[in-house]
Amino acid sequence: MPNDLDTVFAALADPTRRTILAMLLEDDMAVTDVAEPFEMSLAAISKHLVILTKAGLISQEKRGRVKWCKLEPDALRAASVWMQGFGQFEPVNLDAFERFLEVELPSDEA
Repeated sequence: MPNDLDTVFAALADPTRRTILAMLLEDDMAVTDVAEPFEMSLAAISKHLVILTKAGLISQEKRGRVKWCKLEPDALRAASVWMQGFGQFEPVNLDAFERFLEVELPSDEA
C-alpha cells in the first residue's frame, strides 16, 4: 500500500494532472479534448496521462480511432482513507495553549 500511495500522491503533485482529473469528473473525454485547454503539446499531455494511468487514477481505451480517458475514482480511496486518519486530531488553539502554559509553568521572574 505505501508504494501505491506514493504513486498516487506523486501523480497528484502536479497541477496539470489535478486539472485533468477535475475535467474528467464531468465525463469521459477524448485525449485531444483533454489537451485542448492546455498550452502544451499533445505529447506532453500524453505523458501526464501515462502517469495518471500508472497511478490507477484514470483508464484509457480506444473507441474506434479515438483514445478516451475515464476517471477511476476508486483509486483515490486508499489515499482518502490515509488522509482521514489525520482528521481525528483537533486543530491546536495556540492562544489557549499559551494561556495553559502560563498557568502551569509560572515564570521565575516573580
